[in-house]
Amino acid sequence: MGSHRRLVPSGFDRGAAALCVLSAAAAALGTVPAVAAPHDDTRSRVDRLYEEAEKATEAYNKADERADVLRGQVGDAQDRIARQQERVNSMRGQLGSLAGAQYRSGGLDPTLALLFSDDPDDYLAKASVLDRISSHQAGELKDLQDVMRELAQERAEAAKKLGELEKSRKTVASHKRTVEKKLAKARQLLNSLPDEERAAYDRASRSGRDGMPDFGGAVPASGRAAAAVAAARSALGKPYVWGANGPSGFDCSGLMQWSYAQAGASLPRTSQAQRYAGRQVPLSQAQPGDLVTYRSDASHVGMYAGNGQVIHAPYPGAPVRYDPVGMMPGATVTRV
Repeated sequence: MGSHRRLVPSGFDRGAAALCVLSAAAAALGTVPAVAAPHDDTRSRVDRLYEEAEKATEAYNKADERADVLRGQVGDAQDRIARQQERVNSMRGQLGSLAGAQYRSGGLDPTLALLFSDDPDDYLAKASVLDRISSHQAGELKDLQDVMRELAQERAEAAKKLGELEKSRKTVASHKRTVEKKLAKARQLLNSLPDEERAAYDRASRSGRDGMPDFGGAVPASGRAAAAVAAARSALGKPYVWGANGPSGFDCSGLMQWSYAQAGASLPRTSQAQRYAGRQVPLSQAQPGDLVTYRSDASHVGMYAGNGQVIHAPYPGAPVRYDPVGMMPGATVTRV
């Protein structure tokens, strides 16, 4: 793997490395390779589209994660509203019964009731009870008003969350359309290449990168990191599927999230959030299991596997594989 030269700015050198190997082999045999290098401009445009699609994918993941959170919050709010409504209904019923009993008992003017009472002492005792009932009723009424205010607030907050959820759904759909358009354009450009060049380009995305390099004495930072590395290695060869987090396909951050989930650790969904999911360490001190994010916007992420290699899900058409840790600019290492 150390023989790979630095990749193009987009981070994905899918043609040059394979063609260098072909050229060297041909030279050793004294022959000239029959396959010409893909057109540089077309390859650069495809690389750029893949990079843009990856950024849009991470934006999609972020919006989708937000939508999941909002769906949970809306569900919780609806449950609370239902419980509050039941409480309001019960309190209303109790107050209604109490008011009816009081009306029936206190229908006469108190003076007349006392005058016509067979037992004035009994009347006075009952009047005292009714007075206490009235005070209790006032307290119950205040409680009801408080609960109704809480219910109105819960409903307002739920309506706000529902509005946010609808916006998030639209954002998810917008990012999805963006990704699909860019990937379709990239595929269209690849299909415009002559068959030989397209085949060479596709071979470069698969050539000899799914084997396990000799990592020598590279030691993971923890048992959890070791388990995550083992999970990532088990995904080698699985396809890149944008917006997916396993187990049959992955995008870059989905692979990291899934690998650490197998180790019993929870990671955020996006590469931007994963950059801050642990302690930052210098690249020179990277250990297997560390997350390596790339570019200033952290729009790509891989897992350091040792020996200067990362395991990552590169782009559509390229499976989960090993690549040099310096494949892209702006590498930042995070120890989970």
